[in-house]
Amino acid sequence: MTDHLHVDGIYNTGGTTKVTGSAVGHRPVLNTVTPAADQQAGQAGGGRTGADIGVITILGVETSAVRLALGLREAREGALRFYTGEVAADGDPVKVAAVQALSQGQRSTMAAYENLRRHHDPDVIVLAGIGGGVHPEVEVGDVVVATRVVYYDLRKETPLGTRRRGEERESPAGVGHSVNAFFSDHDPAEFTVEDPGGTSRTMRVRNGPIGTGDAVIADRDADILRYLAEFNDKILAVDMEAGGLSQACHERSAGTERPHGWAVVRGISDDAGTGKNDDHHRVASWHAAFALRSLLPYLRAGA
Repeated sequence: MTDHLHVDGIYNTGGTTKVTGSAVGHRPVLNTVTPAADQQAGQAGGGRTGADIGVITILGVETSAVRLALGLREAREGALRFYTGEVAADGDPVKVAAVQALSQGQRSTMAAYENLRRHHDPDVIVLAGIGGGVHPEVEVGDVVVATRVVYYDLRKETPLGTRRRGEERESPAGVGHSVNAFFSDHDPAEFTVEDPGGTSRTMRVRNGPIGTGDAVIADRDADILRYLAEFNDKILAVDMEAGGLSQACHERSAGTERPHGWAVVRGISDDAGTGKNDDHHRVASWHAAFALRSLLPYLRAGA
């Protein structure tokens, strides 16, 4: 709200004051705008909407699957295209805002995170889409849900070879408890899923860490995969974006003094081997979107 304060001299409440007109002299008029008014004005102008869950996708096929599975509608903010909606969950709708990153990789994911935060400020952000399976127990069509990531691209190049320095990041405990609750309620986590074309499949949802970096891995004998197996033999999958999301959330918490929750949902489209191709992108994307919808009420509760 705007207050008109009539006093002799300059009136200062100790906070931030927006001054218009004459501020010095007999009975000046000061127009003060509170932070709450700023926020309301931003909402009225199409700014922050306070989503419960934010979603970042990378590929168009991932975005299409999330939009369809969650029933989201396009909502433009200048040149940015968000997809928003309320998803029914145990009778209490979850407010979702999704955005597709400009391109693959950690840096573009961090930019997508900033766009979501500035316009919708979600409590938890989920990176949803496809990934490569690297564990013997993970198959194409499975979905991996991760709250721990290992960034493998930190390294030192020496005459004796590459020395990798893995960096591990874990989501805030509230998100971890929420994911644990989902797997406790769905044991075993196997679901029959019908895709938009009417084909039904059985998919398994698994919980475990993933590896992340900027390299596309298409060799089961790659040094990166050997390193990840030695770092943590429970790593289930790899992607190229989770490190950027986890780092952005981690660093942002220093400025807001509150944890920024995140999770990764990866439908497995290949085994990171020489046969890597796009054949299973659509199925893997749909399975990831289905798993995300099932997770929504749990993630909101753990925010």
